[in-house]
Amino acid sequence: MIPYVEGVLTPEQVTATARSIIAVQRDDGAIPWAAGSHVDVWNHVEAAMGLLAAGEVAAAERAYEWVAAGQRPDGSWPMRWRDGVVEDDRGDTNFSAYLAVGLWHHWLIRRDLDVVRRLWPAVRAGLDWVIGLQRPFGGIAWTPVDDLCLLTGNSSIHHSLRAGAALAELVGESRPSWEVAADRLADALRHRRAEFADKSTYSMDWYYPVLGGAVRGAAAADLIESRWDDFVRPGLGVRCVDTNPWVTGAETCELVLALDAIGDHERALALLADMQLLRAEDGGYWTGWVYDDPGYPNDNPDVFWPEEHTTFTAGAVILAVDALGEKYGAATPGSGIFRASCF
Repeated sequence: MIPYVEGVLTPEQVTATARSIIAVQRDDGAIPWAAGSHVDVWNHVEAAMGLLAAGEVAAAERAYEWVAAGQRPDGSWPMRWRDGVVEDDRGDTNFSAYLAVGLWHHWLIRRDLDVVRRLWPAVRAGLDWVIGLQRPFGGIAWTPVDDLCLLTGNSSIHHSLRAGAALAELVGESRPSWEVAADRLADALRHRRAEFADKSTYSMDWYYPVLGGAVRGAAAADLIESRWDDFVRPGLGVRCVDTNPWVTGAETCELVLALDAIGDHERALALLADMQLLRAEDGGYWTGWVYDDPGYPNDNPDVFWPEEHTTFTAGAVILAVDALGEKYGAATPGSGIFRASCF
């Protein structure tokens, strides 16, 4: 079943979006941000999840095998590659955790225990490395050499730890330290957000505690309302930062997923429809759109920027379609990957 949302994207259009990712995928399985760009594990996994949701199993599994092959002995991954060469060798905790989400998503859709067992050692080593950088207040350092904790990244790590714990149970291993770390991290994300590095100009820092599953219920609804007007532009999507008139497709689709997770389906559907202005003829997606804002001097408004079709945006679109497809079309068994009910 190829996911779709009635009146927004058909199964054929979703397939075209997945194939726009495959067109950029390297022979070794790596998925760069865009043609000629760099690769990082987090955005690579997001694109691979989109491929799998769209039925491109072989391409998705090649992507996951590339991740496992690039892991270092300590369990981490380099932050960035370009043309197969490490460009930034710092280990990013969020990037090194996200394979767990990708593999749990694969299990939900494919129920292929052989793939889980093959990739499980990489997930286990990665998450063991990540929790070793947890700080006393519950947050997890960005890298071993950058002693700050990022709210967006930590929210995603929380999601990864929950997925990792589900995988551990599936393969019959006990990982109580992950659950303890996730609980401590969830508490920090709910009650100690001021102790994370201040990146509040970014929309991701606003909705990610909801997207990553740490904040739910009335607290999640309140958090979403708290900055809705700062970031959401009706008819266009979600601003990446609150200082610039620039809406971005990935942030818009991530907010769609966060809204779906708390049952706010009507606004999620509207945002998914709005961001289709970024769709390219081949089914790929421009990263963002700079719109005209009288309060922001700009000699060149109403343009796509940057001039690239990004694979992580395409992946996020497919995941958002899959999530809303349950209510408005058709969905895969992995459509609830960002909902607590999937664990």
